[in-house]
Amino acid sequence: MQHRSPEARVGLRLPDGRGGGGAMAPGLGGWSQPGRGRGASRFPVDHEINSKIYLWRGHPWSLEVDAVVNSTNENLDEAHSSPGLHAATGTGLAEECATLGGCRTGMAKMTNAYDLPARKVIHTVGPKYAVKYHTAAENALSHCYRSCLELLIENGLESIATGCIYTEAKNYPREPAAHVAIRTVRRFLEKQKDKITAIVFCTISSSDTEIYKRLLPLYFPRDKQEEEIAALKLPADVGDENANSKTPIPTLADIPLPDSRLTRRRILISDIKEQWEKSAQANKGLNLANMLGFGDLGSPPLSAAEEYSLHSRYLAKANSMNLSDVAEMKIIYRGGVDSEGRPVMVVVGAHFLLRCLDLERFVLYVVKEFEPLIQKPYTIVYFHSAASLQPQPDLGFMKRLQQILGRKHKKNLHTIYILHPTLGLRTAVMVMQLFVDGEVWKKVVYVDRLVQLFRYVPREQLTIPDFVFQHDLEVNGGKGIIVDPRTKHVYQRPSG
Repeated sequence: MQHRSPEARVGLRLPDGRGGGGAMAPGLGGWSQPGRGRGASRFPVDHEINSKIYLWRGHPWSLEVDAVVNSTNENLDEAHSSPGLHAATGTGLAEECATLGGCRTGMAKMTNAYDLPARKVIHTVGPKYAVKYHTAAENALSHCYRSCLELLIENGLESIATGCIYTEAKNYPREPAAHVAIRTVRRFLEKQKDKITAIVFCTISSSDTEIYKRLLPLYFPRDKQEEEIAALKLPADVGDENANSKTPIPTLADIPLPDSRLTRRRILISDIKEQWEKSAQANKGLNLANMLGFGDLGSPPLSAAEEYSLHSRYLAKANSMNLSDVAEMKIIYRGGVDSEGRPVMVVVGAHFLLRCLDLERFVLYVVKEFEPLIQKPYTIVYFHSAASLQPQPDLGFMKRLQQILGRKHKKNLHTIYILHPTLGLRTAVMVMQLFVDGEVWKKVVYVDRLVQLFRYVPREQLTIPDFVFQHDLEVNGGKGIIVDPRTKHVYQRPSG
């Protein structure tokens, strides 16, 4: 594959050292003198990384790079795409976008570039901004840039040009967004610099250009002096190793409860759900779930034919692969039958969060394992035990998985028993009921103790991990049960 460099068309470039760096000089005028209050450098000088960064005043569409980035909406429609893109590509781009099934916020999809000098167009959906959900918006925007770069590498491409993904229509403040964009690229190149030859930041307005000229040396210092100045000028939160904000995202699980009794929690949840239902009705076009930090749930629904086709493709691929490595993770596995004879599938939340490193292979395994069950009524038992301290899965992923499993799954699923639910999980399920699929997620039955679960699914029909027993004892104090640690046999505690 021949790489087509944008170097001849790039107006500003960070040089290897001070020589030739005059184009960046306007950004240095307002900085304090180095040496006072000097902190440790979080972005040290790296001439190899610097040599890959370009700044271009103009649209990306005229650049001869491997890929250009289109900031668009969830439907990938022409009206919400970056200005001038569809006019430059011709009619083929809109037709191809219509076949992609939309794109979630923070994710990216690739198409051909048609009449552009570039080879490919990478489409991504930036977040809407609200001050209250600043951290969630930061992380979603960072994920946009990272998704584009990951897709570039996955397709064997090396150079990319991107405009500002944070469009004015979504109300993202320009300078904070530029910080996110630049630091995400820096962190990505620290890990993948051998696979990328050029990243071009494209700006249209003079104000955006000045912002980038001022901020680029903070994250890509050209010498020790700029590195020292950057230590003084960088924001306190420059993210983790992937550029995600370290500021905690507030969720309903963070609400302090003066009384943790179950009845009080249920009253709180009921009140919150009522408020959300009103908000959902009042904001039909607003992705409220995404703003609440649960991921983007606004991807377009699929028709019955589309779901069938999607399910068939995944099933065929799953049946052609050896997925024994996923089976060994014990994230999902077959149980026996419930009290009414329905087959049971067991899901272990803590195992998913700790062991699932390849989401695509996991989805294929899920499709393969569920296929025999979904042909008739069945039950799911989900152990949330000890999973509450781990990051929660993106609920947009849950919606996609549900589409892949198909409509037989929805029709024949009888009940989802959730053991040891937390307030955060109950909140997530409410989001699914309101924004994803009420028919499926209203089949949830919460179970606080193992002894309660055994009323629905007999003990001998379940293989239960050791930590689930331990967690049950820790949260319930052994109320009503005695566990034999050798046999995992559960007995009723004698009364009196």
